Amino acid sequence: MYVAAVRRLQDSEQSALDGARLRGRLAPSVFGTRSTGESLVELRAGHGKDSRMTSTVDVAALAGILDAARRERREIPPLSHAHPTLTVPDGYAVQAEGIRLREAQGERVVGLKMGFTSEAKRKQMNLGSPIFGVLTDRMRVQPGGVVSVGAGIHPRIEPEIAFRTSKELKGAVTRDEVLDACDAVFAAMEVLDSRFVGFKYFSLPDVVADNASSSLFVPGTLERAPRELDLTKLQMRMEVNGKVEGEARSDAISGDPVVSLIQLCALLAERGQVLPKGSLVLSGAATAAYLMKPGDHVRLTVDGLGTVEVTAAE
Repeated sequence: MYVAAVRRLQDSEQSALDGARLRGRLAPSVFGTRSTGESLVELRAGHGKDSRMTSTVDVAALAGILDAARRERREIPPLSHAHPTLTVPDGYAVQAEGIRLREAQGERVVGLKMGFTSEAKRKQMNLGSPIFGVLTDRMRVQPGGVVSVGAGIHPRIEPEIAFRTSKELKGAVTRDEVLDACDAVFAAMEVLDSRFVGFKYFSLPDVVADNASSSLFVPGTLERAPRELDLTKLQMRMEVNGKVEGEARSDAISGDPVVSLIQLCALLAERGQVLPKGSLVLSGAATAAYLMKPGDHVRLTVDGLGTVEVTAAE
């Protein structure tokens, strides 16, 4: 079965490559423009350069494979199985090209998400820093809305603390600078949905390429000014059908959710990027993700930030 799956992957790679040759270069993102006129997603591939030209893999082809898997709701083998030389920079280049594909399909970038914000998880994966992915407008689910399990592959939901920036942030920033640049903090939930078989046995470059496994997000409606709360001591409780499935304090996120934004700015700076004004940022999960099933009612309660609810359907 695995050999057949790899062959299908290789066949789909060739199809994606042929399509990329026909399409030519896709238009760059309009999100996060800098004073130079370069865009955040355009720069994501690496320091303002088009790393698709210098990568060790065919970035356009791999992005096409992942995009097709997402749209067709089917699992594929990890990219690194067929491309063992895949690197984290390659992964970010594939991620950026995947966002270009989604923009070409009418989506609009609205923010970023952080992944692997738990120090214990990073140590387990021998990872020195978190990773980030991109959020688009079509990934947003309204509070109290419905998530279709059948519209995904194996969706899992997790509790988050989210921020909205009112000023641009760039480079090495302090906690005070982050707080001054954010006009809102609110509870949120993120739905993860890896495109890889079984949601496991993939490498870090695979996760990055797959947009950090991001699928959907549910923002809360109660917004507070970040300085109004002690963001390290917010109790968070996620219930499914009335049963507590995850409970933690907000300092489970990077020791302090604000640190996630500091780390994000550092990651962006490595790539010549900034965090634009008006960005929505998911700071990372406070507990393990829950595998959603049709009929599940998920409710997140966060001290000082109210509740967020969503229902899973077929």
